[in-house]
Amino acid sequence: MADYDNRIMQPGAATATATYDAGLRAHMLRVYNYMAGALALTGVVAYVFANSPALLNIIYQVSPQGVLAPTIAGWVVLLAPLALVFFLSFRIQQMSQSTAQLTFWGYAALVGASLASIFVVYTSASIATTFFVTAATFGAMSLYGYTTKRDLTGFGNFLFMGLIGILIAMLVNIWLQSAALNFVVSVLGVLIFTGLTAWDTQKIKQYYYAIGHDSVLIGKAAIMGALALYLDFLNIFLFLLRFMGDRR
Repeated sequence: MADYDNRIMQPGAATATATYDAGLRAHMLRVYNYMAGALALTGVVAYVFANSPALLNIIYQVSPQGVLAPTIAGWVVLLAPLALVFFLSFRIQQMSQSTAQLTFWGYAALVGASLASIFVVYTSASIATTFFVTAATFGAMSLYGYTTKRDLTGFGNFLFMGLIGILIAMLVNIWLQSAALNFVVSVLGVLIFTGLTAWDTQKIKQYYYAIGHDSVLIGKAAIMGALALYLDFLNIFLFLLRFMGDRR
């Protein structure tokens, strides 16, 4: 960022700044298009699985208590996206851009299969309402992260520590089954991922300036930026669904 600030003070800065701004806008549009495409793919796959008993029975079975429980194949579907996130994060520099895209779309499709249960558990109307509330919240915070002059680095680090905390709390609550703890985790989850949306947006913007005009790096950065925002959106949606979702 310091180099960029120095550049805009030099002769010809107006042209350079305009070029960078146009490039940044194109980059952010690419990021949002990837994210939107991934969300659409996730939603379509989830809906198809939820409305196909044959597909749904592959990944879920009804427990004696009447609760959907993952089958062995279901556990593979649930854990595979996590493996792909780590694979993409640690190997993207060694991947071609096309391979990175394929991994990204595969991840979105697997997440969709794993989320098929929400169409079984919750009404379609409440899912749609929650989605639009999530979209409005996400849009406002992403716009803030894009336009703010405030450095959100410290804020993001604090939120990341909070994220680790709620993950631990969720694991503990598997055994405790505490409704109060579940409520607290849900509230904190919405707040944390809402804040991370602004942080990730600013980080995408800053990274674009840091890597310059390397088209290959910019292409891969767009995929990773879309993945970060996709995860923010998805988690806001899932935590909000705990409050706003009407069970069938």
